[in-house]
Amino acid sequence: MRKNHFSIVFKSIFVILMFLFSNLTIAQQRPNYVIDNSSVFWDKVQFGGGVGLGIGSGYTDISVMPSAIYNVNPIVSVGVGLQFGYLYSKNYYESFVYGGSLVGLVNPIPEIQLSAELEQVRVNTDYKSNNFRPSYSDNYWNTALYLGAGYRTGSVTIGARYDVLYDPDRSLYGSGFMPFVRVYF
Repeated sequence: MRKNHFSIVFKSIFVILMFLFSNLTIAQQRPNYVIDNSSVFWDKVQFGGGVGLGIGSGYTDISVMPSAIYNVNPIVSVGVGLQFGYLYSKNYYESFVYGGSLVGLVNPIPEIQLSAELEQVRVNTDYKSNNFRPSYSDNYWNTALYLGAGYRTGSVTIGARYDVLYDPDRSLYGSGFMPFVRVYF
């Protein structure tokens, strides 16, 4: 009887151990349901911007305008940009420009891109004296709201934009209308 009792206990322990180990084995085979959304966000981000260089007789214009956009969907993108610029006109002025912008892009069809860009920049200009006036400095904030349209092919858009807040007395540029080339990677 003792042998029979030992056999029953052994079988019971064996069944309990098998049950415990089988649950551990199944637990190790279950898939991990942790979702990593970080790659989804960065897959929709594009970087780009513009670089400008104008050099002439006694004139220099250098600008760097990096930006990043987030593609909300295939039609709408939103983003931010920075702007740094240096303008120099021999015997007339030297100017530093820096600031930022908010960008909205809409592609109603893949080849057409409509844009709106709100830009706020600080302008620091030192005017040199000449026969008509003494030296002085002019430092101010300039706000521009550009509305534009362009033809898009791949990551490049070529078009024109207009500053609807253009003020000929305070604007950075000689005209509210300007062409652009926009590139995003």
